[in-house]
Amino acid sequence: MLASAIPLSSLAASARLEGVEAWPPDARALVARPVGRVEASAGAPGWRYQWPGTYFEARFGGEAVFIDLGVGEKHARVSVDGQEVADLLRPHQRRWRIDGLAPGEHAVRVDIVSESRDGVQAFGGFAVPARGQALAPAPARTRAIEFIGDSYTVGYGAASSGRTCGDDEVWTTTDNSLAFGPQVARRFGADYRIMAISGRGVVRNFANGPGDALPVAWRRGLPGDAHPSAATDDAAWSPQLIVIGLGTNDFSTPVAPGEPWRDGAALAADFESRYVEFVGELHRRHPAARLLLFATDVGEGAAERAIRRVRARLSRDGVQVGDVVVLGPLALDACNWHPSRADQAAIARTLGVAVTALMPEWRVGGD
Repeated sequence: MLASAIPLSSLAASARLEGVEAWPPDARALVARPVGRVEASAGAPGWRYQWPGTYFEARFGGEAVFIDLGVGEKHARVSVDGQEVADLLRPHQRRWRIDGLAPGEHAVRVDIVSESRDGVQAFGGFAVPARGQALAPAPARTRAIEFIGDSYTVGYGAASSGRTCGDDEVWTTTDNSLAFGPQVARRFGADYRIMAISGRGVVRNFANGPGDALPVAWRRGLPGDAHPSAATDDAAWSPQLIVIGLGTNDFSTPVAPGEPWRDGAALAADFESRYVEFVGELHRRHPAARLLLFATDVGEGAAERAIRRVRARLSRDGVQVGDVVVLGPLALDACNWHPSRADQAAIARTLGVAVTALMPEWRVGGD
């Protein structure tokens, strides 16, 4: 059970975080802005969520703020005015208070960096003491990116120091803030959604394992719910860019006897058809968004070849899709042969170049 507090040197050297059993009765709730696919909690304040990389932002005036991390096992990073206050890994308490801040207006943010494949989580919101000021949240950023993928996109084991990891070490070292998606979004000053589940593919999960393929899970409000939920409000989400990194799990192991495909060629044909269908669904929902597809070198290049054929079909259909981005070479020296911190940073740089080529209006200094 870890909960560390890091002083905010530019705000107040005495800034501190402590767990509290409850907010004071006169605390005033802040209007928060959730970013990610979330649902309002029924009969309680806050939101339910499950996709990784979900974050919550609010603004307030004063020297203290309360945070309700909600229920569920999670790894949360707390920041104020862009500076990290605490890294809460499986926190032993639900509610927290940050005080000792410099007087004035502040922005508070909670990033959920863990993966919660096995169940829906909750976040309870923010509040200020009675003497504090509740401010409207900052508006959405003008740029928005949706990242769709698998464990690479999740940041599976990215903080680990080696390839051999048990289940608990995978959980504790999985960190979406280290993954390429948030890195790319930060580079371009964009809001982001991470729609990714480790081990999932387009038509075939890793080693043909159980669970919805990613396009099926993507349709659900929260993957842990039995059915898609009408409570999920995606109306305000309008990404200008969608980055898809799928195919590694589809092609990472040979087709085995008893699987639905007679051979690798049949798998590739099914993969291409379903991938094109999925992108068509995305395009109908976000017709102005441009797309980037990336591929790894699994299956002796089978994934890359299939994704290049997908891109050719999409281009013929008039979908704005950039060149296929091929990742590598990567060290893959994190848990279970996954991208490490260094690999994730390399992927982010590669994608940053591809984003600038596809969207030159997003060019930033140094590009």
